[in-house]
Amino acid sequence: MNVIETGFPGLLIIEPRVFDDSRGYFFESYQEDRYREAGISASFIQDNESKSGKGVVRGLHYQLNEFAQAKLVRVIEGAVLDVAVDLRAGSPTFGKWFGVELSADNKKQLFIPRGFAHGFSVLSETAIFTYKCDNFYNKEAERSIHPFDRNLNIDWKVNEKLAIVSEKDLEAPLFVEAQMNFSF
Repeated sequence: MNVIETGFPGLLIIEPRVFDDSRGYFFESYQEDRYREAGISASFIQDNESKSGKGVVRGLHYQLNEFAQAKLVRVIEGAVLDVAVDLRAGSPTFGKWFGVELSADNKKQLFIPRGFAHGFSVLSETAIFTYKCDNFYNKEAERSIHPFDRNLNIDWKVNEKLAIVSEKDLEAPLFVEAQMNFSF
């Protein structure tokens, strides 16, 4: 596999080695030893999956420490713009966002360490999105940041006026008002 640094400490793009032939393809979507060799030491304990339609924006979500989650995300159908926002006080990329297109075609993955808010927008007609977490969901620790916060200025690659966003995400605070307890 190929590991690509993003310029955000700990945030990594993973390009798996894909074996294509006349029958289709095969790749290891996760192999613990290889990921550890790449510097990813998270012990994943939960897998999640969602299906969404074109124009859906999900996020920006995170859980406060001690319930924070590292995630390994990928798309198994369709395409999304995957976004991570650094919430780690003292980080050189604090308050900045990184985005990458993940798709069933490119098979890229994004490793998101603890201390990032995460979200995605659906670029295809539908997308099935799956991710591994290294900590369980905790409702009391769950927080969000408004996905269209002008100070973050995220280009979701979808028209904001046509975006399909949950009420909960639309009511989320702006970055400067969001509760965070992460340090670099």
